[in-house]
Amino acid sequence: MASKEKVSGRFALTVAHVAGMVDLVALPVWIAALISTYGFDTQQAGGLVTLFLIGAVIASIILAPMFNRFSGRAVATIGFVAAAVVMGLASTQTAFGPLAIAHLLAGVSVGSALSFVHGTMGRSLNPHRMFAIAGTALGVFAIVFLGAAPQVIKAQGGSILFVIFAGLMAIAALVSLAFFPRPSVQAETATLEPTTKFGKAVWAGIIGVSLMAINQSMVFAFFQQLGEDRGFGLGAVTGVLVALGFVNLFPAPLAAFLEKRLNAQKVAMTGPVVQAALALVIMLSSTFMPYALAGAVYVAVMIFTHTFAFGLLSRLDPSGRAVASTPAMLMIGSAVGPVLGGTLIKFSGYPAIGFAACVVAVIAVAMFSQAKQQESLIAAE
Repeated sequence: MASKEKVSGRFALTVAHVAGMVDLVALPVWIAALISTYGFDTQQAGGLVTLFLIGAVIASIILAPMFNRFSGRAVATIGFVAAAVVMGLASTQTAFGPLAIAHLLAGVSVGSALSFVHGTMGRSLNPHRMFAIAGTALGVFAIVFLGAAPQVIKAQGGSILFVIFAGLMAIAALVSLAFFPRPSVQAETATLEPTTKFGKAVWAGIIGVSLMAINQSMVFAFFQQLGEDRGFGLGAVTGVLVALGFVNLFPAPLAAFLEKRLNAQKVAMTGPVVQAALALVIMLSSTFMPYALAGAVYVAVMIFTHTFAFGLLSRLDPSGRAVASTPAMLMIGSAVGPVLGGTLIKFSGYPAIGFAACVVAVIAVAMFSQAKQQESLIAAE
């Protein structure tokens, strides 16, 4: 049974998605700020962001199975309020320990909210289109954030980054409180929650998305720092980030347009290959132009591919529980990426990230090859 969707509900889900997925576009600025203004090394900076992402993973793993038992509006609002408070407090700290605690707590708060945002998207009338709309909004946000944040941080210090995050979370909380919708589609499988579990196809899709998230964060987290270390200059690197923001406006609407024209599973299998090729170009480039061209389209590959993967998973599991775990599947990968990338850089240099990305991509393709629309939900014995 379905109900008509309100524009205000879509708006709330879109704003909440942008706030909850801020790490997807903010990683290079976030990492660079922790290194350049707080004095942490690459491993420490990656570790702090990893703690944020681990917190989100923990929250999503716990709450996603209970998606159909709680009010999405309540959980999203409370989660974003808590994230705003913790980010505000983080802006007053400079030591690693307090910042580590703040990152972990903020991640738990954001992950809680985002699980119900994505679960509600998965039970919309057209999950693929809803996710594409939210992805487009994230692209618009990326232009503003990536164009302004590096310069603002340079002028006012790293603490301003956490003030920006706190403000974004507060806006998401207010919008969620006012407009957060109920699921449009009342999935019949929701009544089977206590006695059903995911089948191989769903798990393969979830693992595939997580592996792409590893490559996404491992490469993108150090994109700005790599450019500065190779002497390209902050201005030039910021220009690439702005261009990246504009490019990110297109993959989500393009994915929506091509929804019925491309096979979702084949798109999912192609995405990791393209992602790994771009990672190699970025990490092996000693000159600016290859670095800039590959970097400008790098995030777009993830946005385009994940839109199809999101739609595929929503069909494999109509209850909404699989896509409610989107924060877990994305951020468990993203959590590994920064600390893994930072460690590889510390001991083997930037090229090691490119080669590691190729290994991860091979496994991701193998996983997506199993995400077929069959045996999506099986009864637990």
